[in-house]
Formats: sequence, structure tokens, C-alpha cells
Amino acid sequence: MMNLLKSVFGGAGNSQLNAVLEQGAVIIDVRSPGEFAGGHSQGAINIPLDQLGSKVAKLKSYKKPIVVCCASGMRSARAKSLLSSQGVTDLYDAGSWRNLK
Repeated sequence: MMNLLKSVFGGAGNSQLNAVLEQGAVIIDVRSPGEFAGGHSQGAINIPLDQLGSKVAKLKSYKKPIVVCCASGMRSARAKSLLSSQGVTDLYDAGSWRNLK
């Protein structure tokens, strides 16, 4: 059941997230600027989901693992799907940004 929920709402395992964060992963928070201003993971970059498509080239240029997050995991799952379809690799869905604390 938990794997089903993770596949629907995102959320890589904590050990997996910790490992890619230790590798210098770039954290992309796809919430709105207002939500981001209310709290976010340290070092996260705010790129709202509706603007993500125009930032693919920039994300590919980082040449580091990319971790996407949002409030609950719904938008981060969509972000991961969008980025994957655009050829972004080494991509992880943290689900909620709170999973990154």
C-alpha cells in the first residue's frame, strides 16, 4: 500500500534522498512563490510548476541530480513526469518539501 501511495504522490525513500543530496543535488520546489516564501528547504530553488517547461535547458545544464518537491507530492510527481519526458535524467521526487528537512 505504501509503495502505491509513493507512486501516486511521489516521495523517494529517505536514504535515497539523503544520498543524492550528499552528492550535491539541486532541489527544485515547484510550489507557487507565495507558498515557497512561507517556508522551504534550505538551498531550494523555486520554479513554479507552470514555469518548469521553460527551464528544462537550465536544469539540464546543472549536471547534478535534481530533486523536485512541492507541498504534498502531487505537483512534484507531475514535475518529475514533465522533466523525464524532456530528457532530464538523474531525477528524484521527494514529494513534500518537508521530507527534505
